[in-house]
Amino acid sequence: MFLSKLKIDVTSREFRRDYADVHQMHRTVMTAFPQVEGEQPPRQEHGVLWRLDQSEQGFLLYVQSHVEPDWSGLPKYYLSEPYQVRDLQPLFAAITGGHRFAFRLVANPTRAVKRDEKQQNRRAEQGKRDQPRRVVHRTPEAQINWIIRQGERNGFVIPAGRNGRPDVAPSPAFRMQGKTHVREEAQKLTIDHVRYDGHLIVTDSNLFASAVRNGIGRGKAYGCGLLSLAPAR
Repeated sequence: MFLSKLKIDVTSREFRRDYADVHQMHRTVMTAFPQVEGEQPPRQEHGVLWRLDQSEQGFLLYVQSHVEPDWSGLPKYYLSEPYQVRDLQPLFAAITGGHRFAFRLVANPTRAVKRDEKQQNRRAEQGKRDQPRRVVHRTPEAQINWIIRQGERNGFVIPAGRNGRPDVAPSPAFRMQGKTHVREEAQKLTIDHVRYDGHLIVTDSNLFASAVRNGIGRGKAYGCGLLSLAPAR
């Protein structure tokens, strides 16, 4: 496993294009990885997850992958300084039951809502399957409950902080939009990012290591799911 750190040049015309279209950002990230044979998408085959962190200095792009990337094909002036790539094996060696980490996660916390009859009929007329629509959790309480449920599935718990509340702080990051094409039909993309900063405790090392490798939640092609770990504060 590898983690790349790329400091973005915010004056780059190509970056501004990518920032305006999250699907194009995904395509730019995937230029660092080879094409694959078979039906599995390259992002899944190479285990690619990415996150765009905003700071006072601009943006940092983090990209995690199963294989070492080649960033030489990025547009000229896309980065403001040379990229960095490091091996994550020491991190995985530290994942043991009971270990406490500080973490950051940008996610797209959603819930499924059943469509009403009118919406179902409209989709049937369009030849689309009747699937529940996804609704983003908007309140901090609902967002915290979402990450707690993710922990139950992925081998970790959120401990209580000094105030007795779960030691995690959700905050709206930013909304990314774009367009993708399904069966030659353009579809609008809207991804609402929520950033989680806090602490977790590993309860199942195998489940948790899998979550770190493969990401958490939905929207993994579009800047969500990458779980970053650091020593507990």
